[in-house]
Amino acid sequence: MNNLDPKTLWSQAVDKLRAEIGEDADLWLRPVEAVRLDDQVLFLKVPNKFFSDGIKDRFQKRLVFIFKDLTGLDIGIDYEVCLDLKKRLPVSDPIPDPGPQSEFPLSSFNPRYTFASFVVGKSNRLAFATAEAISKNPGTQYNPFFLYGGVGLGKTHLLHAIGNALRQNFPRSRVLYTTAEEFVNDYINSIHHRKTDDFRAKYRNLDCMLIDDIQFLIAKEQSEQEFFHTFNSLFDSRKQIIITSDRVPKEMTPHERRLISRLEWGLVADITPPDLETRIAILRKKSELEQFYVPDDVILFVASTVKSNIRLLEGSLIKLKSFAALTGTSLSVDEAKDILKAYLPHDVSSPVQIETIQRLVSHKYSLDVKDLKGQQRTASIALPRQLAMYLASVMTDLSSTDIGRAFGGRDHTTVLHARKKIQKMLDDDPFFLELVNKLQSDIKSVEN
Repeated sequence: MNNLDPKTLWSQAVDKLRAEIGEDADLWLRPVEAVRLDDQVLFLKVPNKFFSDGIKDRFQKRLVFIFKDLTGLDIGIDYEVCLDLKKRLPVSDPIPDPGPQSEFPLSSFNPRYTFASFVVGKSNRLAFATAEAISKNPGTQYNPFFLYGGVGLGKTHLLHAIGNALRQNFPRSRVLYTTAEEFVNDYINSIHHRKTDDFRAKYRNLDCMLIDDIQFLIAKEQSEQEFFHTFNSLFDSRKQIIITSDRVPKEMTPHERRLISRLEWGLVADITPPDLETRIAILRKKSELEQFYVPDDVILFVASTVKSNIRLLEGSLIKLKSFAALTGTSLSVDEAKDILKAYLPHDVSSPVQIETIQRLVSHKYSLDVKDLKGQQRTASIALPRQLAMYLASVMTDLSSTDIGRAFGGRDHTTVLHARKKIQKMLDDDPFFLELVNKLQSDIKSVEN
């Protein structure tokens, strides 16, 4: 025992655990220091009780097993709280003021949505780099730029960042941000008022068109055809086109099949849920923007519990700010747990991505994910689709409307119907209940 160096033992154990689990383990264990080894107990110095509780819950059993593997001894763990967490977490840069606006304000871009206020991580690095390159040299190499990803991951932020940068870099440029829904409504109104020429003049004489949530335009036959021709007109004129969606082009089923190839002509990039370190940086930047001090252990708690949706992550911080302003008290982790437990509609300790649900349900029923998002209504597809919608309702923070969008742009009433149907089956069929419970367990294990 006397020959065992505590720092060496801890370093070797952390290396093995990091190789097994990845970056989440790294961020929890990086601020920890091994101080001594007494009577087969390794004493660890941690920043606070939140860290010791987190390590106990997540890693302690595995660490004890690793110690046994490394030394042949049953070595326990104890904790000493005496570190400053502020020295351990990454520091974010301040957010500069937005630049000047264009002389041609076709769209109002949110001045807070800039490249400087966008937190870059592994989940969005390609999307960010491409967007920044486009803002400096539009209509050339990355045209069109198709950006896809789940709800609340920063696609709209990047569109506004591009718009703000283009206005600054090219003050006389004609830049338009719109949603697919607004495009459809504009087109319908132009037909109703017999002003289709005005509509086409608006959309086809741009230097850059940024269109959000293109999936809502797909399968609306006339609007889709009009967009197809608008796309061709802009592209042939070497004007920049930037499009976002919740899915890749090949998962869409437009009436105009040539549209899929058009959307894939340039660069297709995705944004995935951010890792833990990026979520911490997002919360730090948001707290600076809101001029609101948040203790570092509270930031780590929020970043550890809200994993899949940046909007929900930032919304949680605003909720904490409101509590602090109303009570005049400083925040603690225990208070944050209580506040967010009441605020979030589901268990914040195990947030789930809808993509995980779709993937595991598809695998269970030997389907492709695109079948769940498609239009087929055969029983072999309809039931798994309804089950996936039900699981998304009870395991994610998404609204019925957002869930419907993730399943091929379906209406929220379809999601409510699916939830009622599956709930009745669970009440009536114990074998089906067992299957669903097993699926939920598998989904949670993948997420965690």
